[in-house]
Amino acid sequence: MSATTAAPRKKRELPPLMTLTDAAADRLRALYSKGEDSKLLRIGVKAKGCSGLSYDMSWADEPAPTDEVVKDKGLTVLVDRKASLFLIGTVMDYETKSLTSGFTFTNPNEKGRCGCGESFHV
Repeated sequence: MSATTAAPRKKRELPPLMTLTDAAADRLRALYSKGEDSKLLRIGVKAKGCSGLSYDMSWADEPAPTDEVVKDKGLTVLVDRKASLFLIGTVMDYETKSLTSGFTFTNPNEKGRCGCGESFHV
């Protein structure tokens, strides 16, 4: 009787939690150098809007025990661990339009957005 052993399954690598575009990195560097240089940007999600969730950004003096630390393009961004599952693979960008400018998120986990674009659902 010969026993065959199946090779152990190779674990699939998860996509990065979050990445920054060059425009987002440039804007974040500018913010960090102008008065926010001792703080870190924390990104989370909260219940809000017609679709249920919205992105929430705040400043933190240091990482909390509940933060995931994301390093990209030489910058550090914090992600609230409770938001991690909603944000895996998200790309953070910075857009300047004729009347508005701000950070935007391209999130592969989103299933839809409300009409005004302020909230999303997964």
